[in-house]
This record gives sequence, structure tokens and C-alpha cells, in this order.
Amino acid sequence: MNSDIRNILEGVRGGALSVDDALLQLKQEPFAELGYAKVDLHRKFRQGAAEVIYGAGKTAEQITGILTAMQENGQKNVLITRLDAQKAAAVSQVHPIHYNAQAGIGILGENEAPHGIGTIVVATGGTSDVLVAEEAALTAEFLGNPVLRLYDVGVAGIHRLLSHSQELMSASVIIAIAGMEGALASVIGGLVECPVIAVPTSVGYGASFGGIAALLSMLNSCASGTAVVNIDNGFGAGYMASTINHMEARH
Repeated sequence: MNSDIRNILEGVRGGALSVDDALLQLKQEPFAELGYAKVDLHRKFRQGAAEVIYGAGKTAEQITGILTAMQENGQKNVLITRLDAQKAAAVSQVHPIHYNAQAGIGILGENEAPHGIGTIVVATGGTSDVLVAEEAALTAEFLGNPVLRLYDVGVAGIHRLLSHSQELMSASVIIAIAGMEGALASVIGGLVECPVIAVPTSVGYGASFGGIAALLSMLNSCASGTAVVNIDNGFGAGYMASTINHMEARH
């Protein structure tokens, strides 16, 4: 059960909240109709994390309106992905977001305090993959996970990766991010017992086909326990890693 709903119910049981007040909180509109968007206000109740704003394709005014609707309905912390600098500057005139230009990430409010099972490791094949890696890392941190970054540890110099064997083997989830031939995910997957989320990137040229070569390589990995997300999908990898890192044993 989502912690927010549990807190409401605990409040009723403890006498801190009346039944009517609890009912009012639970009966709030499940979405806010803005004309250009239907803002999902109950997503955190259903999924454990509030709606994330995808900034690409939206105007700064639309992003601002969505943020306002979320704040008015009690959502203090909001993540915005694929946000360019121009839109970030315009949104910041209304909402004080923290903007990371490298990852294209905007954050309104604060990250959740770390409370996952363990540490998420974000590893990249090269420095050119860091843009995608930072999107993954910042997403995971926003959702309440400790993150360890291991950048530029690709197979062209595999001793760099092996020097971090202890950190890799201690992780609860690993996000392996690479372009070119995408071999990093298979190598890591063969070293560790935790889930590995492979992220192919569009880094490369010629026969890399904008990341398709890395995608196909990762999809055909021999390493068990490795799953693959879409090309350059750092957000999806960070979100999935957080979900895994917050799973509890079920009997």
C-alpha cells in the first residue's frame, strides 16, 4: 500500500485525522483538466511515484501550468525530463526549479531521502555516455536511492572496470550504459548477481546506426539477469532501477 494512503489511515486510527477529513483527501479529483493536459494527481497513490513531466514537445507555459496544478494538489517535489535551457529559464521565473543542463533534468523541490534496499551503480562505457547516465542517476536519486557513478569504464580498457569489482558486486541494481557495440552490459552481467539494466546510447557512427547496433547487442546478451531499455532512455533505466531497489520480499 502506498505510504501516503497508509499515513491517512494511520491518522484516522490514531485520532489525528477525522473520517471526513480523510475522505476529503482521498476524494480529491484524480486528475486536473488543463485543456492541454490531464495531470494525473493519483499516480503516486497507484504507483508510489508522482507523475513525471516530459519536457520535450511542451512549451514553457504548459510545463509551468502542469507544475502549478501539481503543487496546488499537494505535490511538492516534481521531476522534469528532457528540459532544454531556454524552457528551464522561463519556468524558473514562476517555479524555483533546480536545473541540470547536462542531463536536461529539472527538479522542483527536493529529492526523497535515500531509503532503498541498497545502492544503485550507474556505469558508462565512455565519457560520451554521461549525458544519458546523468539522466538515469538524477532520476534514481530523485526517487530516493543512493547512487554510485562509475564513468568511463568501458571494455576498451577493461582493467578500469575490474578495479571497481567490489562496488559492482555490492550493488543492488546496476545500470550499464554504452554506445558503440554495447558490450559493457554483458561484461558487467557476467560479474554480478544483481539485476543489470542495459541502456544503449546513440553514441557512435556509421554502422552503429544511431544506437541500434548497441541495442541489438544488448538484447542478445548471454548474461542472465540483464534487461534492456530503449536507446538513450536514462530516465526509464533510473525509474526501473528505483522500483527494483524498493522491492520488499513478499510471502
